[in-house]
Amino acid sequence: MAAEAKYSIIGEVGRGNYGVVYEAIVNKTRSKVAVKRMQCNVPENAELALQEFWALQRIQRQHENVIQLEECILQNGQVCQPISHRYGKSDGHLLLIETCLKGRRCMDPRSACFLWFVMEFCDGGNMNEYLLSRSPDAQLNNSFMQQLSSAVAFLHRNQIVHRDLKADNILISHKRGNPIVKVADFGLSKVCRGKGNVNQHRFSSACGSNFYMAPEVWEGHYTAKADVFALGIIFWAMVERITFRDGDTKKELLGTCICQGKELIPLGEALLENPNLKLQIPLKNKKSMPDDLCKLLHDMLAFNPKKRLDSFQLEVRIRQISYGKKCQRSLS
Repeated sequence: MAAEAKYSIIGEVGRGNYGVVYEAIVNKTRSKVAVKRMQCNVPENAELALQEFWALQRIQRQHENVIQLEECILQNGQVCQPISHRYGKSDGHLLLIETCLKGRRCMDPRSACFLWFVMEFCDGGNMNEYLLSRSPDAQLNNSFMQQLSSAVAFLHRNQIVHRDLKADNILISHKRGNPIVKVADFGLSKVCRGKGNVNQHRFSSACGSNFYMAPEVWEGHYTAKADVFALGIIFWAMVERITFRDGDTKKELLGTCICQGKELIPLGEALLENPNLKLQIPLKNKKSMPDDLCKLLHDMLAFNPKKRLDSFQLEVRIRQISYGKKCQRSLS
């Protein structure tokens, strides 16, 4: 990385379809940061990188439960250039946008073209690993549900639809000993133009991770309420520790699905095939959750988006549930 005078990379901590994440140190302060590298030589990758940049730049340092962007660096060959809202009209930034719009390769196709995202470092890994390494804890689950509901409502107020919410894309940071969740990975997000209710914007490109996709996403006609469905999958799996094995990596993942013989079917796909499917919530043990949480999950996972909660309603409802709250003794 050409900005190595400012940062020193320690090692790789994660790798996905769209980028590689490294642990690094700011040489001047010796503080840790996470650095995500996304290659932009292919127009499709450049568009994903820009979507992440626009989303993170829009909400920079405004919510504790959303990953914070420190800076973004455009690398072309050996030349690096910081880009942000102040540099939004730089030649490099405009050329990346032009690449997305015209479908051409970035600059010289023989040279390396990357976007480097420097973000806050989360010491607790992702939520999937964090929860599966610990015993079930209702109070911790309640805290995570409140934090995530607040974060998604915040994103939606800022006209951002995440479109790929899952436990692997939620990071854990520790502050004063308490775990704090951070919604991350905005490569598939959409920043909606204009003002007004984010739920009025409609999307047609089916994207995300199969086991967290709402029924209408499979059809290719959906709104921001698809994020609420994904949260419902996460919440249900988190409370009852429901997991499945990823077919490619064989990794155990938190997520709710439908069993058809030996085959696992994503819940959204199963609901699309059978809209009258009755969800058995709770799935394992009725004592694991109170009735108000069962009702909340049903309302988050409704097949019909019009009957599903939006993120603003969810933010209110999640504070009212009895699950995970300490019992107070009556003084009477």
